[in-house]
Amino acid sequence: MRMSPEKRQKSPDLEGPARQRMVIEGVTPLIGGGRFAAKAVAGWPMAVSADIFGDGHEVFAAAIETSDGAETRMAFIENDRWGAEVTFDQPGPASFAIIAWRDLWGTWARDAKRKLDAGQDISVEMQEAAQILGQTKAPRGASAQVKKLVTAAKKGDAAILLSSEAAELMGRIGPRANVTRYERDIPVWVDRERAAFSAWYELFPRSTGPEGQHGTFHDVIGRLDYVKDLGFDVLYFPPIHPIGTTNRKGKNNSLVAEPGDIGSPYAIGSSEGGMTDVHPELGTLKDFDDLVEAAAEKDLEIALDIALNASPDHPWIEEHPDWFERRPDGSIKFAENPPKKYEDIVNFRYYNDDGTPNTPFWKAVRDIFLFWAKHGVLCFRVDNPHTKPFPFWEWIIADVRAKHPGAIFLSEAFTRPKVMKRLAKIGFNQSYTYYTWRNTKEELTEYLTELTTEECADYMRPNFFTNTPDINPYFNHTSGRPGFRTRAVMAASLSGNWGLYSGFELCEDDWLPPKDEYLNSEKYELKHRDYDAPGHIKDDIRLINRIRQAEPAMRDFRNLRFFEAFEDRVLYYGRFDPTTGSYLLFHVLIDPLNPAHFEFEVPLWEFGLPDDGAIGVTDMLYGNSFDWQGKTHWLELNPHERPYAIWKLTPPEIAE
Repeated sequence: MRMSPEKRQKSPDLEGPARQRMVIEGVTPLIGGGRFAAKAVAGWPMAVSADIFGDGHEVFAAAIETSDGAETRMAFIENDRWGAEVTFDQPGPASFAIIAWRDLWGTWARDAKRKLDAGQDISVEMQEAAQILGQTKAPRGASAQVKKLVTAAKKGDAAILLSSEAAELMGRIGPRANVTRYERDIPVWVDRERAAFSAWYELFPRSTGPEGQHGTFHDVIGRLDYVKDLGFDVLYFPPIHPIGTTNRKGKNNSLVAEPGDIGSPYAIGSSEGGMTDVHPELGTLKDFDDLVEAAAEKDLEIALDIALNASPDHPWIEEHPDWFERRPDGSIKFAENPPKKYEDIVNFRYYNDDGTPNTPFWKAVRDIFLFWAKHGVLCFRVDNPHTKPFPFWEWIIADVRAKHPGAIFLSEAFTRPKVMKRLAKIGFNQSYTYYTWRNTKEELTEYLTELTTEECADYMRPNFFTNTPDINPYFNHTSGRPGFRTRAVMAASLSGNWGLYSGFELCEDDWLPPKDEYLNSEKYELKHRDYDAPGHIKDDIRLINRIRQAEPAMRDFRNLRFFEAFEDRVLYYGRFDPTTGSYLLFHVLIDPLNPAHFEFEVPLWEFGLPDDGAIGVTDMLYGNSFDWQGKTHWLELNPHERPYAIWKLTPPEIAE
């Protein structure tokens, strides 16, 4: 039976595959097959690698082309793996491509040298060299060097043709055969440094006034020196907008508010305005602008909490009734996470009944970010983004960053791992994490290994908050001051971004059993603190933030390495930056009650030193310097005296 012409299989294309003679695969970073952008930082090197090979035994070469037109040659690593580092100069969208080719000159030089070393005649090879040189297009400034090689080929001067100078020149300008480009350009989003390296301090502006009085933005200006002295560079506020009165929550989240209760700032909106307005008792927009300006003078950025929570009194309910979810009886739908109910908050409507996006609402939320950006705010902590559609955030973040490439979005999503990672992929620059609940050596090591070595390291930047107004960690309920000290130091030294909610430096631990929540939560009442009260840990916070700023190794969290301390209650790790010679080691006693005397290994092998070698050490807590001789040493940590140790290493070649 003869197959009809239309059913015959077409001959496969020959020209297309034939042009792609080289193989490029296993590219990293490549997020979602190129669907999402890998994250980079302006001025920081970004590592790129790929499996690159071809048929036969020829010499291959490869390079990375960045969207700004620069080309960086890749180096062979092992087992057909190639890699290089590229740098992007400006925040914003970028990309890179990987190209590979057969290196005609490199192959010729390798084979000619082998024959020459074996005493074989290479006169034909001289002719081949002349042919390759004839295909070489010498750029301006290199023509004399190429002519020198042509002359050497005619004279049969192998020494000149096989010199390192010839190899360097032809590696740059020599002809490339069978140039193959990876199937797609890889998207990259380039951030400013603060997206990857920052220290956040959270406070409620309304609690900054005198005892018993509602604070104002000008009261916050009076707190800026305190925040800066502790070493923070981002000052973050919960919502600062008008608060609704309908179903207002009372103290400790009680359902009935007493006279004088100020309500939760997360129940946003009243007759006084919505999410582009400020609570009248805090001041005016002009007062807020004054605060932003005063903070900038101290190199402090203001971060705002964008919480898409509308009070039943929000003006949008009357202005845009179709922006809210409704029950079958037409009543507005309150927020809930059964059995929890949030009677002071109503739900927004993100999609219409026909499945199309509620476009006017999406644009209105986008405009909230743009409004505050005009008032000098480019750091946004987004409340519960995992409860809103992913496409909603992907579009908003992209549109805001198109106008403000320096915008930073922190995802507050304590949820399932894949959901947290998806939010990072679609654009969130930083992410809250599970650090708050990782307490043991095994838990911390496993979690940090995932964050720093798996694919998520290329797109998810953790922000290790020690606590939040919602989370008073179980560990700190009984750990006392030692636990607060170690949790702050670990948060700041394990991650490029870290933060704390005010009161942590005072070791506040009153909790509301059985939850990991605060008793007398500041979310529902003013809280006035004595920031010089005995037992604070401000010195620890100043120290670790000073070390973070002084030591380049503290910037890129992906350089974290764990080392061997022969004690399950001690976390031992290092942050190394060979480029700048910044090497730090940390011992942290994670048992807040009992001392530990333990043996540990100094990683002399990291510096090419033998087991009996010596390395210079500076104790960063006390400032004294000495040598560690040999690989094995002993240390004692006491939770009530010294629950952690930080060491700066000085290898012999640096000391000299």
